[in-house]
Amino acid sequence: MAKEWILNSAMNRFQLNFKRNVGAVSQEIRKCSPRSVEDWKCYYFEKVRPKEHIEDLGKKLYIKITEVIAAEVEDITEEECIQYMFKLVIDRTFDGYMTEIKTIYGQLQQVIDLKIEPAPDKWDRLYNIDFFIKVKDKYIGLQIKPVSGVSHIPEIFKERNNQMLTHKKFTEEFGGKVFYVYSLKDGEKKKIHNQEVIQGIQDEILFLSR
Repeated sequence: MAKEWILNSAMNRFQLNFKRNVGAVSQEIRKCSPRSVEDWKCYYFEKVRPKEHIEDLGKKLYIKITEVIAAEVEDITEEECIQYMFKLVIDRTFDGYMTEIKTIYGQLQQVIDLKIEPAPDKWDRLYNIDFFIKVKDKYIGLQIKPVSGVSHIPEIFKERNNQMLTHKKFTEEFGGKVFYVYSLKDGEKKKIHNQEVIQGIQDEILFLSR
């Protein structure tokens, strides 16, 4: 419901549910091992925080919503809302796109002499490819797959087997193979997990160039 969304957003924003305010509730409830909510309530008020403390947090939450947030809402103009929507849809989408280009796509483009281009929506649907490389009158397909770690690879191979028919169709129609490029997050950056794919793409380019 709308009220709960407001309460939850304000509580998180002002960190009223943080450990320093309400205690380590996840750990404490395991210590308590309650059979009922009443057991947990009694334990919490006795061992973790007193009832009056939670009431004070509730009063603080009320002040934050009715005074701080209310004042901020009153200060928002229609023009600011319009500009925010433009920024969200245009600027942030573009920033995300450029970030992706500078990661996996960019890494590939640095070592591949030919231009790597985004696949048309139709190709994405029909052949399951994200990018393509044109070699004379033929095309190579690329599909970028994010992986969370080595344990995720078997799932990708399973999906790859399911997509073999679409990739085979792509090769039959356009002459080039489809290559999977596994994107692995390393801290805040992405890197190509299967580095050997680069040599495979380069070999395919040489083969199609003959």
